[in-house]
Amino acid sequence: MDGIHDLGGAEGFGRVVAERDEPVFHTDWERRACGLTMGTFLAQLSNGGQFRHAIERMDPIHYLMSSYYEHWLTGVATRAVEAGIVERDELERRAGGHFPLSQPVTAHPRLPSPSEAQFAVGDAVRVRNVATSGHTRCPQYVRRARGTVVRVDPAVSLPDVEAHGDERVVEPQYCVRFDLRELWGSDEAGAVHVDLWQSYLEPA
Repeated sequence: MDGIHDLGGAEGFGRVVAERDEPVFHTDWERRACGLTMGTFLAQLSNGGQFRHAIERMDPIHYLMSSYYEHWLTGVATRAVEAGIVERDELERRAGGHFPLSQPVTAHPRLPSPSEAQFAVGDAVRVRNVATSGHTRCPQYVRRARGTVVRVDPAVSLPDVEAHGDERVVEPQYCVRFDLRELWGSDEAGAVHVDLWQSYLEPA
């Protein structure tokens, strides 16, 4: 969905601060949150799209003020309540107070899904400008941009569909190269490569 989580290319948030020799987990609760999340995947409580969409639906202020593994914990808890695994009252009783969950799922557009690859390496493509209230893996900063296909990957499940139920639609995926000038008008030489599903693209 289009929301605060999609920060790629956004201005006004300062530089990304990289912590030297950063550990995988800073505290023990982060380790447990990671294990809990992996457990929900194994138990088929969520697929990748459903989990990511639960995080996307966090209140914007909560999202910006919370850490990486807090996002995971909110996503897992939201999915557990939505699936009826735990009641919100029980969750808050065990947490010892208010436990913020994500906002409800809203409607989402269904995208076309041809089964065979429509593009080849070297093809010029443009990213469709499709706003959505449902889940998508198409970042806003590449929408409308022209790029070149540099790799064609095997068809895989389209997250825009799998995030909203048990149905799966399989689509080809492409690695697309975008020049910095195309994305941000930069005078610097360079490029960004983004993996995009076929539904997101059209011939340029």
